[in-house]
Amino acid sequence: MPGRIHPDDLLAVKETVKIDEVVGAQVALRPGGVGSFKGLCPFHDERTPSFTVRPLVGRWHCFGCGEGGDVIEFVQRIDGLGFTEAVERLASQVGITLRYVDDAGRAGQRPSGAGVGQRQRLLEAHRVAEEFYCAELEAEGPADTARRFLAERGFGRAEAAGFGVGFAPSSGEALLKHLRGKGFTEDELLTSGLAARSQRGSLYDRFRGRLVWPIRDVSGATVAFGARRLFDDDRIEAKYLNSPETPVYKKTHALYGLDLAKRDIGRRKQVVIVEGYTDVMACHLAGVTTAVATCGTAFGEEHVRIVRRMLGDADGSGEVVFTFDGDAAGQKAALKAFELDQRFSSQTYVAVEPGGADPCDLRLAQGDQAVVALIAARVPLFEFAIRSTLERFDLDNEAGRLAALDAAAPIVAGIRDVGLQHRYAVNLDRWLGFLDERFVLDRVRRHGRREGGPAAPARREASVRARVDPLDPVAVLERRVLACVLQYPSAVATDFAALEDGAFTSPAHQAVHDAVTAAGGPLEAPPGTAWVSGVLEYASGPVAALVQELAVMDLPVADESEVERWGRSMIAALALQSATRAVAQARRALQRLDPQAQAGEYGEATTELFRLEALRRALQERAQGA
Repeated sequence: MPGRIHPDDLLAVKETVKIDEVVGAQVALRPGGVGSFKGLCPFHDERTPSFTVRPLVGRWHCFGCGEGGDVIEFVQRIDGLGFTEAVERLASQVGITLRYVDDAGRAGQRPSGAGVGQRQRLLEAHRVAEEFYCAELEAEGPADTARRFLAERGFGRAEAAGFGVGFAPSSGEALLKHLRGKGFTEDELLTSGLAARSQRGSLYDRFRGRLVWPIRDVSGATVAFGARRLFDDDRIEAKYLNSPETPVYKKTHALYGLDLAKRDIGRRKQVVIVEGYTDVMACHLAGVTTAVATCGTAFGEEHVRIVRRMLGDADGSGEVVFTFDGDAAGQKAALKAFELDQRFSSQTYVAVEPGGADPCDLRLAQGDQAVVALIAARVPLFEFAIRSTLERFDLDNEAGRLAALDAAAPIVAGIRDVGLQHRYAVNLDRWLGFLDERFVLDRVRRHGRREGGPAAPARREASVRARVDPLDPVAVLERRVLACVLQYPSAVATDFAALEDGAFTSPAHQAVHDAVTAAGGPLEAPPGTAWVSGVLEYASGPVAALVQELAVMDLPVADESEVERWGRSMIAALALQSATRAVAQARRALQRLDPQAQAGEYGEATTELFRLEALRRALQERAQGA
């Protein structure tokens, strides 16, 4: 069977796919230096963006955790794919038909449905299933109940189609027959979670007689379904039934509606967390297009990580708004969310409708503007958490107020902003009626010391890589030269090739120079992403990691028109450093010679010193005026 992807097709994928778009679908990117973008690393927690993408060379690198690679490696890491599956996914996105070669070098296309990456087959099964469910929702008969359910909540056929909502027939094998007819195997149907096996060993549709919502990943590919009970004779009592976890779906990594909301989340710097599929629909239709929901699980740390990536959560300018029911369960969920507050830099809020209505019910009863007003009336999450805590106690007596203080003080102590912490401590004193700010502040501080104070994980992060001393001008100069030749080889090709041996004093930098030379040098550098990939073929271990880093490092230029002049001046400065060392060495050698006894050698050494001095002066002029 064809195995390896044809090298020409692999190169075509790397050259065609826009790495900033692929990464930008997962990470909120902002313009960084010239030709680069920055965001929060999706592979480790951080508050200051150190994740850099440079489309010109097709590379990404995190200066915090040291991870880096090309667009294929990013998709492998972010989605947990194998190499071939990642390439197949990217190729399908840009319309490239891949060829595969066997060990003998024979090329051919991989047969459809056989040997294709598992992920692509599972995604295709879900796509076909979504089309099937949508068509069934339009059919007359049992789907009438499903359409009536939607209509009673303010959603017509157009709204249902817009969100991909469908209907799963009750027969138990309708989807199964349809997918088998499309060539999907029994193993694929079971692995996808669309089918299950009975005790008798036969397969049946997992979703039967239910309204279904497609759950999509951030790229818009359907990876699972959520299904709502409609009929009293449904043998499964649970109101909602979700797909099981599969190779393409993990509940803790999924947010319903994220594919629709991601762009506005990044643009508005806001994400609204609601509790259900119909709430997401209601919010988006009302104009709150940053709404998402968890999929059959509580909002947790992996969801925090996703939201932070979408927000570009670094400077605290964004906001996360949780909507909860006003009942005890809603308050419990809010307090659980408060435990995750320290994981955000963005401000966290709660929006609760006084009558307890969720966004779907609110839109149905009062219209779109009521949903917008609900989100606009949000209150800080810690204020909601404090007030909800106080409501559990009898504040009409001293013992109840003291107990409430001890319960609320840790919440106040956990507020990151010291000014806000003090303000809410004062508010807590007033809400409890002590009228003794010093007493309440003391209780808050004691709880803060006991808990270790507000968390600041980003400040405690330690780099896993040694850094060049920013005060060492020689090392900084060498890095800049190597970064320029990796990013803009044609701009400095001739000057770089003219560097003499020994120009790089750092062994690591010399190793990168050797890899650049082994790859053919900048004079032979191919265009696009192939250049850095070629250099990496001659680097390994720490040297490869350094190449990755230098390939995306920001250059101190205002725009690309300055790169050639700046790069040549950097190389001239590096050559000047080398020439200066050579002059000093030549002077020491000359001083060791006797002009009378070693007249011949002395004359040759003098001539060489004059030559090196002239070279040094020429390089000095070029470094200053290039």
